[in-house]
Formats: sequence, structure tokens, C-alpha cells
Amino acid sequence: MKKLILLLFPLFFSAQTHRFIYKFQYKLDSLAKEFSQDNMILDVNTDDVKFYPYSYAETDSLNIIRGQRRTRWDDHLPAVIRKKNSFENTSLILLNDFFSLQSTDKMDWKLLNETKIDGQYTLQKATTTFGGRNWIAWFSKNVNLSEGPYKFRGLPGLIFEIEDDKKNFIFKLSKSMKLPKTYEAKFLDSFQGRKPVPVTEKIIAKKQMELYDNPLKDLAEAFRSNTNPENTFYVAGVQVKSLDQLKGMSDEERKKMIRENNPIEIDKAIRYPEPKK
Repeated sequence: MKKLILLLFPLFFSAQTHRFIYKFQYKLDSLAKEFSQDNMILDVNTDDVKFYPYSYAETDSLNIIRGQRRTRWDDHLPAVIRKKNSFENTSLILLNDFFSLQSTDKMDWKLLNETKIDGQYTLQKATTTFGGRNWIAWFSKNVNLSEGPYKFRGLPGLIFEIEDDKKNFIFKLSKSMKLPKTYEAKFLDSFQGRKPVPVTEKIIAKKQMELYDNPLKDLAEAFRSNTNPENTFYVAGVQVKSLDQLKGMSDEERKKMIRENNPIEIDKAIRYPEPKK
């Protein structure tokens, strides 16, 4: 096992961020053999905790260096913000518009006696059920933070590893660092100038179904209103040359949405109807 070396130091004598980077492996399709993979950031600040893809911070850094205003958003896993030491989460979701969703996600953990060594750390095993899945976590009391990736928290120490028992989602801590001041992550405040609109689970489900019913709506509207013959439009690498072409492409998008309907909180998965033949 590769040894993990973390930086241990007194936390938060002044405004600063303790950053943990997790390797995140996941299956968009639960039947797939191969994993997709990203790096995720858990920023533990003086007052709050923020969880989001590493690529967001990379883009933010390049924007500062180059004087740009590029944006990116991945929909594989919502970015999450919460007050420190709280189970009250705000998930940020992009579905043709930018939304925020409040949830209370308290977890009942079962601490087990089983332990293992990772470098200089003793990890203890714990289990919980959350989001319709059974989860296995390894945490260390050596790092006195009751935090972890995504919404997982509440153990007497930092979560180093956590995965569901079907191995659809796997988080493993890979790196730790201290930033000299609080990292604001302002890119979570808005997307392309749009502030997140507070909504309910019911509205999110409705928006997901609307997207399923017309997955290429925005592209069709842009294509229809385009007056510049030099502009080109693509779907999955295929150039769109007519509105009629989008019908077959929309059918393929719907099939993909059904195939990749494997959210981390599986109890919130939408039951999409099969595409009409």
C-alpha cells in the first residue's frame, strides 16, 4: 500500500484553509467494469467546509494568471458547502440553470474494532447507510477533524477512505496541505454570472425530467437563432447540420441518461421512461 503522508499542524490559529485532496473513482453506469476518475477538494475553513472538483480550482488559478473569466461545471457529483461541524448541506447543481438545494444529512455511524495502518496513521473502520447505499469508511483519530468528502462527516476523526459496498463510488485521501489564508472559492457563488436559485428536491426532479424530455433544447434554440454561417454546432463530436438531425441525437442522449442513471444518492434517482421507438 502506498504510504500517505499528511501535514499535521495546529489548525486555524488565523484565517486559513486546510485542504485535503481525494482521489475519486466512480461508475456513471453501475454495470460498467471501468471507473471514471477525478480529484476532489475538501477545504476545511475556519467557519465552513467546501467540497468540489479539483479542476474548478485549476481553472480559477489560470483565470487569475491569464486575466480570463472561463467557467466549468461537472455534473457527476454536486459541489457541497456546509457550516463547519454541521450536517446542514447546500448542494450546487447545474441543470440548464444554476440551483442550490438545502438538505440535512445526519449519519448514524457504527464504529468497528477493525483497524489498519496507512503510513504513520492508524485507521479505524466504520459503517453507515446513506442515500440508499451502504458505506464503509476508514478514519483516523490522529487528525482531529470530524469531516470527510462529499456529505460524509460525523466520525471522531478525518475520513481517509470511504466506498459503498457495491464499489460504485470510492474516495481515497491522497494529499493534505495548509493554505496561508482562507481560500474563498468564489466560483461556487455563481455560474456564468447566475446566482444559484434555491429549490426543493421536487423541483430538481422536475428539471431532470424536463431535461430528459428535451435534452438538446438549448442547442436547438442556439442553432435555430444562429445567423452566422461560420458558427458550428456539435453533439458528441458530430456536427449538427439541421434541426431534423437533432431528433435522433436526442434519442441517443436519452438512452445515455438512462444508462448513466447512477447518482451517489441512489434513493434520489429519477425513474426515466424508456425512449419511444
